[in-house]
Amino acid sequence: MLASDRAREAFRAQFGAEAEGLVFAPGRVNLIGEHVDYNDGLVLPMPLTQGTWVAWGPGAVGNGVEVHAADLDETDSSLLADAGPGIAGSWQSYVRGMIELWPSSTAPLRLAIAGDLPRGCGLSSSASLCIAVGRALESASGTRLDAETMARLAQRVEHEFAGVACGIMDQMAIAAGKPDHALFLDCRDLGYRHIRFPDAWTFRIVQSGVTRGLVDGEYNARRQQCEQACEKLGVASLRDVNPEQFSAASLPEPAASRARHVVSEIERTRQAAEALDRGDIASFGALLNASHASLRDDFEVSHPVVDAIVERLQKEIGEGGGARMTGAGFGGAVVAVHRRDEAT
Repeated sequence: MLASDRAREAFRAQFGAEAEGLVFAPGRVNLIGEHVDYNDGLVLPMPLTQGTWVAWGPGAVGNGVEVHAADLDETDSSLLADAGPGIAGSWQSYVRGMIELWPSSTAPLRLAIAGDLPRGCGLSSSASLCIAVGRALESASGTRLDAETMARLAQRVEHEFAGVACGIMDQMAIAAGKPDHALFLDCRDLGYRHIRFPDAWTFRIVQSGVTRGLVDGEYNARRQQCEQACEKLGVASLRDVNPEQFSAASLPEPAASRARHVVSEIERTRQAAEALDRGDIASFGALLNASHASLRDDFEVSHPVVDAIVERLQKEIGEGGGARMTGAGFGGAVVAVHRRDEAT
């Protein structure tokens, strides 16, 4: 059964009524520009066809917000009864965060949620959930948010309710994304443009089978190391450091390696957007390959299983594309880009 149908059916089964509306928010794959969004960098994500569906309808007077997670067969009938964010990283924490931060009244409300994104695999299942709930709240409350406002609200939920000091890329990729286009996003000022993904190209996402959670501290540790590098360099952000300046700088480890990745990745992303514009898949693929090496060696967020998958894909594709880990790392997924006629 399709995820959209599961959401509708779950609403009907759980609440004994038909949903008034159904909304969707995709997941995303980041083609290049990893761990640079919280460094004011440049990123190049794409929305996926998979994502999160929310069926919604009015609740019974006095019942507040009732939510059913169809894929987990879990229901929370008192989501807003207790103060505070709840268990960081639970599905309830994301839903509660969106509802509590929403700029207008929403209750009483019923939601049924279903999706087809694997969790913990670097495809932004949490951001997809937040924005899907946000779109349901838009429909239910009549309060419309632009893409940037929606993205910033969802980012606040990650920070304040899930305990993850994430950047803004995932939320903007989902809120402002366009099917069949990459989003070339400047995470400093949130300026962006859509770049058509060439019809002659395709991408594959390969799951490593190694899942990870961002709240385990490694993600936040990398962000802190980048902040330490900024302090040593006397800059507000690593976006303010170009490759030539960095090569002449003296930093202690591991801050030096972390900063080297960020500075070089921002430049790789700029070049990748240009390669995508002109349909140069050889250059685009080489940049993906270099990105993975940097994430593996300098940022140290890859995993042996992921490295083995990337190496195999790079050998298969050759000069007609490239492959790298995608997402926060420590497991998760691999993305490969190549010519459509070379799919295997």
